[in-house]
Amino acid sequence: MTPTSDFRDLYASDAHTPSRAEMARGNHFLTADHGLLGLLQASQLVTGDLDVDQVLSNLAESARTLVDARFGALGVVDDKGAMERFIHVGMPPELVERMGHPPRGLGVLGAVLTGGAPIRLRNLSDDPRSVGPPLGHPAMKAFLGVPITIRGSVYGALYVTNPSEKAFTAHDEALIKALAATAATAIDNARLYARSRRAQELSSALSDVAAKLLNVRTTEVFAVLAESLVALTGAQLVSVVVSEAVGSELYVDTARGARAAQIEGSSVPWMDCVLSRAMDGEPGITPEGGDEPVPFADDIPSASMVAVPLVVDGDRVAALCATRSADEAPFSQDDLELLSEFAAQAGLAVALAWARADKQRLEIVEDRARIAQDLHDHVIQRLFGTGLGLEALASAHPQLTDSIETHVTQIDAAIADIRTAIFTLQTRTGTEATRHRLLRILTELSDTLPTPAQVTFAGPIDLIILGPLADDMAAVLRETLSNVARHADAKTVKVAITATSHTVELKVDDDGVGLSADSSRRSGIENLSARARAHGGDFTLSARSSGGTRALWQVPVNSPEHS
Repeated sequence: MTPTSDFRDLYASDAHTPSRAEMARGNHFLTADHGLLGLLQASQLVTGDLDVDQVLSNLAESARTLVDARFGALGVVDDKGAMERFIHVGMPPELVERMGHPPRGLGVLGAVLTGGAPIRLRNLSDDPRSVGPPLGHPAMKAFLGVPITIRGSVYGALYVTNPSEKAFTAHDEALIKALAATAATAIDNARLYARSRRAQELSSALSDVAAKLLNVRTTEVFAVLAESLVALTGAQLVSVVVSEAVGSELYVDTARGARAAQIEGSSVPWMDCVLSRAMDGEPGITPEGGDEPVPFADDIPSASMVAVPLVVDGDRVAALCATRSADEAPFSQDDLELLSEFAAQAGLAVALAWARADKQRLEIVEDRARIAQDLHDHVIQRLFGTGLGLEALASAHPQLTDSIETHVTQIDAAIADIRTAIFTLQTRTGTEATRHRLLRILTELSDTLPTPAQVTFAGPIDLIILGPLADDMAAVLRETLSNVARHADAKTVKVAITATSHTVELKVDDDGVGLSADSSRRSGIENLSARARAHGGDFTLSARSSGGTRALWQVPVNSPEHS
């Protein structure tokens, strides 16, 4: 049997695989042949999957195994050259977690990325570029780093340390370089596949959004977008945030996902963060490891937030925001591009939906105007004529005067009711009635309360609470109930909404723990007070004599702001 056939028989058998020490004691042919076999196996492993994350994990582990190193890692950089992802192999996950923030691509690690050439060191700490290992990282001596280049650009680098021998050899370097070249193709294919799959998911999501927007009320448009984004981005929380103007407070119009009921309807002050920048027209991701404030962090401890503006007919109407918790991978540039494209296409779909709703409202207004005209020109005139006839009959038959006057009074009351109906038909524009809008909010938030809130309406709610006043009333009700759910620990909640010709009142009573010094609640009180002052009214939060808290929001109807 020839030496070659001996080696082939050896590799065809699972009985024994030579160690590096055994190979070092043998001839060079054995070492080279075993290295090529390991490279072939590693190449098959990293090219056998189309999931980017799995390809990267396989690559890091293959590099470590190929050169018999104790520790291995793979660093990935973003478009700006900053370290975006760092994958450890060879150490338990709990140790990786204890080390804290991953390397930022400084020192020797960064030199591999910026230099574009392999770096092989016998002792890592002797190199002047070394900045030392992360806190808690096991000691590292011999080091080998090889860049991964895709289409002429550095995508990342492979790092291995602490081989079974004292140092890495030129042969080890050649193997890792060959693996990096193979991996570059595999990574590129996986990225192209991921983009193709995201494009399909985006197309499907947008088709679903467009179909749903044709069949929902305008008040539910943002809900459709939020629900689609939860599925598309895999985020724990998706919110649609609005603001009256740049620099004004941020208001969460709609939220879906974890603790969405607590977030929806709340307000946060304008701050320098990814969300406010999106409201100003600049999409972005929260900087990893930075000191930038993160909205809703008290409710969703988050590792990453991405936000993009939603533009409809040339106007920025909201910001779409997705949040991932600390247990999930942070958002990447690809996620930002996906969300930006979704927002751009969704803006067109929303514009079409709103245009369709405007057309329907116009048709309703025209129809109501016709009905109001018919009531005025025909029904009222007939009733008025009947009343005159009865009065004439009373003059001819005095003994029937009392009975006829009763009927005339009833006719006058019917005419007054019809005139009220005419006024309602002329002032309603096809938007959702205020009473229904408030009931919908109560239904949405019922799951956050121990029992559904008891609600009473008094007065002509739909005639008086209109326009900006209706918007503020809805926002106040949502935020007040959210505060009760988060802070009151109440068993029952009662809501009373009253409208008269002079005032509008919203009263929320709960039997909870009463008032506290919670700072977050104070900021919410200030927001509710500001909404009342905008209409010349007032908001008070007081203790009830029977226990619990009363929130009272009152505004005059005849204030300049309302008129």
